[in-house]
Amino acid sequence: MNFFKKSDNGRHDVIMEELRQKITSACMPEQVEKIAEQELSILAKISPTTAEYTIGITYIDYLVCLPWNKKTEDNLNLARAERILSENHYGLRTIKERVLEHLAVKVLMMNKKARILIVDDEEIARKNLAHVLTKEEYEVAAVADGEGALRELQASEFDVVLTDLRMGKIDGMDLLDRIKVRYPDTRVIMVTGYATVPSAIEAMQKGAYHYLAKPFKLDEVRAVIKKALETKTTRANTKGSVLCFTGPPGTGKTSLGRSIAGALGRKFTRIALGGLKDEADIRGHRRTYVGAKPGRVIEEIRRVESSNPVIMLDELDKVGRDFKGDPASALLEVLDPEQNRTFVDHYLDAPFDLSSVMFILTANVLDTVPAPLRDRMEVIEFSGYTQDEKAHIASRFLCPKQIREKGLSPGQVVFADSAVAKIIQEYTREAGIRNLERKIATVCRKIAKASVDRQGAFEPVRITAETVEQYLGKRKYRFDVIEEHDRIGVATGLVRTETGGDIIFVEAAKMKGSKELIITGSLGDVMQESAQAALSYIRSNADAFGIPDNFFEHHDIHIHVPSGAIQKDGPSAGITILLALASLLTGRAARRDIAMTGEITLTGRILPVGGIKEKVLAAKRAKVKTMIVPARNRDDVEELDEEMKKDIEIRLVDSVVDAVQAVLV
Repeated sequence: MNFFKKSDNGRHDVIMEELRQKITSACMPEQVEKIAEQELSILAKISPTTAEYTIGITYIDYLVCLPWNKKTEDNLNLARAERILSENHYGLRTIKERVLEHLAVKVLMMNKKARILIVDDEEIARKNLAHVLTKEEYEVAAVADGEGALRELQASEFDVVLTDLRMGKIDGMDLLDRIKVRYPDTRVIMVTGYATVPSAIEAMQKGAYHYLAKPFKLDEVRAVIKKALETKTTRANTKGSVLCFTGPPGTGKTSLGRSIAGALGRKFTRIALGGLKDEADIRGHRRTYVGAKPGRVIEEIRRVESSNPVIMLDELDKVGRDFKGDPASALLEVLDPEQNRTFVDHYLDAPFDLSSVMFILTANVLDTVPAPLRDRMEVIEFSGYTQDEKAHIASRFLCPKQIREKGLSPGQVVFADSAVAKIIQEYTREAGIRNLERKIATVCRKIAKASVDRQGAFEPVRITAETVEQYLGKRKYRFDVIEEHDRIGVATGLVRTETGGDIIFVEAAKMKGSKELIITGSLGDVMQESAQAALSYIRSNADAFGIPDNFFEHHDIHIHVPSGAIQKDGPSAGITILLALASLLTGRAARRDIAMTGEITLTGRILPVGGIKEKVLAAKRAKVKTMIVPARNRDDVEELDEEMKKDIEIRLVDSVVDAVQAVLV
């Protein structure tokens, strides 16, 4: 039966032929090419007026447009990569080192000599082959039997094994079986003088890379080994990385990902995960749905036309979930180096190799990220910038950028170092630099307006600490710590938030009542439990504090943390709450310039907490002179840069008694 009109037949045949040529020239993997040809054969039998015909053509077009074998070559010049990272980002030493380490590994892998093991019971054949391959600059080892080969393989790794078929106790087939079980990545080439079709078929079925019959030509052996090494080396070199940058906003996570792509010489693309709720956005829709399309990962790879780009998955901690699935769980296969070599998008319905993609994820906090997903990533923490680093970034990057973007020339506006320092200290309080850039932009906009108002009659402006107030108004932040006096019942604490470290004040008050503990300030369950533990410790050790045993009998105690509109939780405030209570009940003021962090136990021990680096930065921003840190955080303190520990004393304490002696006047 003829489905088409004569006029449609010609056009239909032309379309089929064009698609067939595209499939042939796309250099797709054999399995995918077979799928495309099957789809094409189905289309040839369908009327062009049906919906399935359009869907099929769109599907084949998408398959042939994907960069199955297109890769950008990595630029492995370490000096160039270091220069690019240093020019675009100030500080971030740990992160830059990690990128350079990644490049260094690739350089070594590229320059590494391949290791070949020759197994043959004929000494002359063994020596001749070893001599030829050594001249080819391979590292060669030779043994006479299968037992010796297994000992060599156990002692060190080999890329290729050339083995004879007939040997002693362990012949070539047995050796092939054992190598494929223990060392599946090692290529095995069978060489025999008793070549038969059944033995060749058996060897290939068991996983042999090639089968050669003696006598063989040396050029043939060289070619087979070279081809075997190319496939193995390509797989080793293209293995991607999964890095996760976590830290407060504005610390350069996203921009550093772009710089890493530039340093590697790879293409860069970004996928925003914030608010993502549909699993199909990652895995794609099946073609049975109307308007089906691939997931974002495959779509971005098609758009950049490279199978090894740097893909940034931004705001991982803000992924949602609903009845449409859990996108975070869908990312497990995408990010797992052991699984993503055969990642199957629902729309493609064919495996696509993602193992050469470098994934960089960003998040402010990892608390909301599922543990299995965290396990697949190498987490690199961005702790925020010191004041000196912010000043350097502002003078080197932000000020020139804003002057240029606001239509001003470099000679028209000059920011003095004192002006930048004042903006950092009194108009911004953050771990990153976004608000700092906004304030600099505000100054530049006001100068630009003044320049337009004067119609070109404009003299250069120098922004100093004294003139900052004219542009930005009264200072926004005060130094609550150094500008206040020591008070009874008020202690200074340090906490870590999504925006970095911060200072909190814990206030305690006592009034007549009936043994009630009142806790306010939008505190979470953990902080409320810390308050109860602190009160229990003081009640059980009242004599040591010089407090009457019945102090709680006819009184209520109220613990409050200001800024009640902000949710607060975590164990870090335990020692701060205890010191506020101890100050209240002993009548001794707590020193305002000492900030503390640590979790407490009912026996008076101070347990370690996280975020020490962020808390040190917060203490320095607030002009705190002394910090009390759990003794078990000693390693975290020793890892801090000398620049970060400058102008602040960090005391390591192990018990509540030590903290009380240090803080209470």
